Amino acid sequence: MTFSLALVGRPNVGKSTLFNRLVGKRLALVDDQPGVTRDLREGEARLGDLRFTVIDTAGLEEATDDSLPARMRRLTERAVDMADICLFIVDARAGITASDEVFAEILRRRAKHVILAANKAEGRAGESGTLEAFSLGLGEPVRISAEHGEGMGELYAALAPLAEDYAARAAEEAPEVEISVEEGDEDDGPRPITRDKPLQIAVVGRPNAGKSTLVNAILGEDRMLTGPEAGITRDAISVQLDWGGVPVRIFDTAGMRKRAKVQEKLEKLSVSDGIRAVKFAEVVIVLLDAAIPFEVQDLKIADLAEREGRAVVVAVNKWDVEDDKNAKIRDLRETFEKVLPQLRGAPLVTISARTGRGLDKLQEAVMKAHEVWNRRVSTGQLNRWLDGMVQRHPPPAPQGKRIKLRYMTQAKTRPPGFVVMCSHPDKLPESYSRYLVNGLREDFDMPGTPIRLTMRGQGDQNPFKGRKKKRPGALGKHLGKLQSKKD
Repeated sequence: MTFSLALVGRPNVGKSTLFNRLVGKRLALVDDQPGVTRDLREGEARLGDLRFTVIDTAGLEEATDDSLPARMRRLTERAVDMADICLFIVDARAGITASDEVFAEILRRRAKHVILAANKAEGRAGESGTLEAFSLGLGEPVRISAEHGEGMGELYAALAPLAEDYAARAAEEAPEVEISVEEGDEDDGPRPITRDKPLQIAVVGRPNAGKSTLVNAILGEDRMLTGPEAGITRDAISVQLDWGGVPVRIFDTAGMRKRAKVQEKLEKLSVSDGIRAVKFAEVVIVLLDAAIPFEVQDLKIADLAEREGRAVVVAVNKWDVEDDKNAKIRDLRETFEKVLPQLRGAPLVTISARTGRGLDKLQEAVMKAHEVWNRRVSTGQLNRWLDGMVQRHPPPAPQGKRIKLRYMTQAKTRPPGFVVMCSHPDKLPESYSRYLVNGLREDFDMPGTPIRLTMRGQGDQNPFKGRKKKRPGALGKHLGKLQSKKD
């Protein structure tokens, strides 16, 4: 990436639509109502042969107090200070407003480079607004249509000269790196965590549980928008960092309420975005509020992560305000074992996202859960273990049919998946499968991680079993009669 480009402008001028077009994916939520985007979202953009980082920002507001719009404005101003180039987007159909003039003056003072773009300029309806944009004093506006992809060539022409300058500067400053190849790596081992392929972590939970505050505490800076209002986060925002020396990408997701309460289209999109983040994650941190832990919605969120096969860590936030901590943690552990038996043994960590207490334990729990999620057991160990489990508790014989467990192997990791070859797999009760899964957890130290166990029949060795006998034809009947007379 040679440079960073921040998309700034009033609410509802099309910043997120242009962001999605530049990254080539529908990452940012888009809706007709203004103010959908609240946090900063970064993506790897591509425009012709240019490769750069694009930053989608919240709509600039004129508020300067401690309200939510004012906090959104401060976050956007921070993006303006960080970005190499700012693309100031105005609505060509609405024309230039007083707010546009105020923000143009802010960008003129704070931004390193500013490019003016008149969006929604397709057709004659945007001609007058495009001409008005000259009055902002930011040069000739680039006429584009983010929705229809028009004007991307003109935008490329405006970015190319600046991109060449940043590329030359980066080449001068880049240190020489000697690349060495290590021998002896095994292909079937866990995927190594690198900067190119970091550990994927999703933080999920109910609204106002403190997810954004937790991500900010891990980052060590106010990167996510936070506040006392519930439901501030709308997009699943990802940030990359080194957490305890390990490259990770953390997804901050929107709070998930009960399905019956989710009525608005925008909230449905936010929840869907969070579910997609869970599916792409490797480790899911289920964040609970210490005051009201293990609500029904918390259980559904944890069950979703288990069904998707993700490694799960349960973190109880706001622990700093608890009085009787010993009694509370005892009750939490008992309730956890009772209401989430499918995650028996999963890490339960108490933290305070506001003060940063317990984050080191949370990082250790995440790395341990990821290691277990990648664990592989040899076939020899599994078959010796299976013999012992069968001798200790033989499988039942439904309707007098004895079920033989012949062979066991691990078919996959991430999460661990095992296959048992047996006779009559359809008649083996679910309780016996749970007996084997619980034994795998205890004997091979795989607490909390989802385990997939599949019973598979070996089939019959007789290829003609079950085939109907063909009735003999006329020739067959005649030969049969001759044979009988000869006998």
